[in-house]
Amino acid sequence: MNPQAPVYVRAEDDAWLTVAWYQFHAWRGRRPFWAGLFTFVSGFPIAYFPYADLRLGNLSLAMATTGGAGALIIGVLLITLGLALWFQQAIRVFAGVASILLALVSLPVSNLGGFGLGFVPALIGGALALAWVPGQPGDEEPADQRQGGLDMAKAEAMAGLQDFPGQRETEMPAHASETTAHADGGRNSAG
Repeated sequence: MNPQAPVYVRAEDDAWLTVAWYQFHAWRGRRPFWAGLFTFVSGFPIAYFPYADLRLGNLSLAMATTGGAGALIIGVLLITLGLALWFQQAIRVFAGVASILLALVSLPVSNLGGFGLGFVPALIGGALALAWVPGQPGDEEPADQRQGGLDMAKAEAMAGLQDFPGQRETEMPAHASETTAHADGGRNSAG
């Protein structure tokens, strides 16, 4: 998808929705969005399951553990790290390492990391946060290159022109002697 492509809107009612979508898409592209989403989502099952109880008729199944407060702290920290990845990209390495460590700690503390529903997304989110690198803005290309046209010198250099025998850049000109080549370190004195 080309971010500079024109946006064509079918109806005026959809204009705000299209603009909002493109703004969200641009916002999402400048930060570790998926890392933040996985880390954010992983905090909920880790914090929820130690306090959850399942009722089947008269039977109540409680999953409370001794580490209930620890599970709540881990869950809230993962939610906070997920939000921090969205709004503070500079801490992505810290947040990635912290979410992986919190996911590992949630295994014994919080019912096997929320029965894996919190453990696995926390590991994925931490790995994505560590792998994400901010993009570098590209240099503005000249108008002839944007349109696909190249000047002849660049086209010849890219093609290599292997059909035509001739002097290469590393070869010495015909008038240079062996002592001239040694005097300038093997470099071409003419060019």
